[in-house]
Amino acid sequence: MNPRVVDIPASLIRSVAAKKKSTSVDLGLGEPSLAPNMEHFTFAMEAVAKHGIKYSANAGDHYLREAIARYYHYPDMHRAANVCVTTGSQEAMYVTLKTLLDPASDELLVVEPAFPSYVKMATLENVAVRTVAMSEEDDFAIDADRILAAIGERTRAIVICSPCNPTGRILSRSQAQRLVDALGRRSGPPIWLIHDEIYREQTFTRDAGYLAELYPYVIVTNSLSKSNALTGLRLGWILAPHEFVEQAIKAHAWVTSCADTFAQHVALHVFTTLEGVREHAPWYRERRADVMNALQQSGLRFIPIDGSFYACVRLRDGMSSLDAATELIDRHDVLAIPGIAFGPAFESWLRLSWVAPIDRVREGIERIAAYCRL
Repeated sequence: MNPRVVDIPASLIRSVAAKKKSTSVDLGLGEPSLAPNMEHFTFAMEAVAKHGIKYSANAGDHYLREAIARYYHYPDMHRAANVCVTTGSQEAMYVTLKTLLDPASDELLVVEPAFPSYVKMATLENVAVRTVAMSEEDDFAIDADRILAAIGERTRAIVICSPCNPTGRILSRSQAQRLVDALGRRSGPPIWLIHDEIYREQTFTRDAGYLAELYPYVIVTNSLSKSNALTGLRLGWILAPHEFVEQAIKAHAWVTSCADTFAQHVALHVFTTLEGVREHAPWYRERRADVMNALQQSGLRFIPIDGSFYACVRLRDGMSSLDAATELIDRHDVLAIPGIAFGPAFESWLRLSWVAPIDRVREGIERIAAYCRL
């Protein structure tokens, strides 16, 4: 057995979520509850009936790659050659790390709190990885100065998820500019920024910074999973400078040959339909207002929701987040994800997914508030 695989623990998020019962208030996994738009699937079925379901090019269907690049239209990243279509954003991130970083010399810096896959993927590839925690006193706002201070001699890439899973914070325009200005002044090999934009369409502020608009050494990963309630479709992409994408396609080809071609037909219809990628955005914006109201009434300390569909609440000082999550599901029948899953800095917090019906979300928040008052 590969010892690096054996030594990597299984997902804590999934193991906690597995405790859910049929009666539970489910504030656990990041799984959209909206039904997908079936027009996208009708288009895909018609394409399959006409052309079959064969391999695409390794990098993905040319017209889909072109549509993705055109939609985001980042400087010097707006052509098909800037896109590799992947099997979800997880593969996009894995291929990015595998292609970009040399295990013999490079280090990855991860901005925390963060989804655990970045660290696990780097570890799996034997790439050195460090984390830099944002400040709890500042509600974990993404702070360029903290990130810059954490850069070491071997740092060759920094992963930032904005809007962030779990905190819901965004990288602001001013902080994005501060970060790229400082990186641009550095001598030596460039430090790459990997921007996980998986929650881009659930952004609730106009102050979000997009690194690919500002800096030439940016790799963006994303998918249709969250934007269009298509988690099981497993359709994502890498959007990056052509010189990087050209190499990433090689790694992608050996990992999975090509992304599911039926999924690519669905994605093509999403990207060529007016407001297709943003078709669920109004629902999330309305739901956020209801959730913010419920949090304000609860008396719990919570983090402002700049984006994503998560709310994070503070436990009492000294309370283990894993113990709290276990007691909540066992004794109060509400599922929440322990903060420790996202890094030590988030130990005293719980992440709540608010995609369930709003009355259930309110009920879950009330049960957690009552538990914290015990």
